[in-house]
Amino acid sequence: MRNSSTYNRRAFAIVAHPDDIEFMMAGTLCLLRDAGYALHYMTVADGSLGSTRHDAATIAAMRRQEAIAAATLLGATYHESICPDMGIFYDAATMRRLTAVVREVAPTILLTHPPQDYMEDHMNTCRLALSAAFVRGAPNYRTEPERAPVNTPVTVYHALPYGLRTPLGEPVRAGCYVDITDVMPLKREMLAMHRSQQEWLDASQGVGAFVAHMEQMSREVGRLSGRFVFAEGWTRHLPSGYCGEYDDPLADALGDRLLHATD
Repeated sequence: MRNSSTYNRRAFAIVAHPDDIEFMMAGTLCLLRDAGYALHYMTVADGSLGSTRHDAATIAAMRRQEAIAAATLLGATYHESICPDMGIFYDAATMRRLTAVVREVAPTILLTHPPQDYMEDHMNTCRLALSAAFVRGAPNYRTEPERAPVNTPVTVYHALPYGLRTPLGEPVRAGCYVDITDVMPLKREMLAMHRSQQEWLDASQGVGAFVAHMEQMSREVGRLSGRFVFAEGWTRHLPSGYCGEYDDPLADALGDRLLHATD
């Protein structure tokens, strides 16, 4: 394991929608903040489909403010969305815009969705984040707006899928588990900022009391760890093109709060 203290300590969470960070990642981000990391928060899509009552522009504006409030609670830098809901496609224009942000942040740790998840926005965000990180240092890759390439190592970690199953319903396990028990109060408070989503999740996905639903998932991940009460799960992406073979800055930062599945 290489000591990540030789690099700028920045963690960048790139997800599809407002509230995705709060459901699957916020506890780990809280712990990284406490370990001295600067945090960055981005939802690629604007949340414009997340309502049965409001038009797209109205709900997008509401969800932007909710996401900013959650990022502020966390102490994270908020980055603006670049796509509408269900408008996240793996295309050149979107990748050039996202790569510009990745180059600006130059993260040591990048947190994103898993390659397989229950909806296309999540999976396309994962592909875009991986590709943007991969070409962060390529001088011939032009971003929009134009940003200079960066060559610092970045280690990519994938969250567990929402619902803890693949799109075909197969249970999943993580490569490592992070103990978020002590920071659950802040994770709850961050998710509660997304007030507009209670009605939408209940109507579209049958998710009543969405904070309680998040707690249930976090408790289930804790059970899967075999050690923690509440946990978040992560799988480290292969390092080629991103970082050193043995780089694991999440483990370096979190110490005994992180349990590898083989431990």
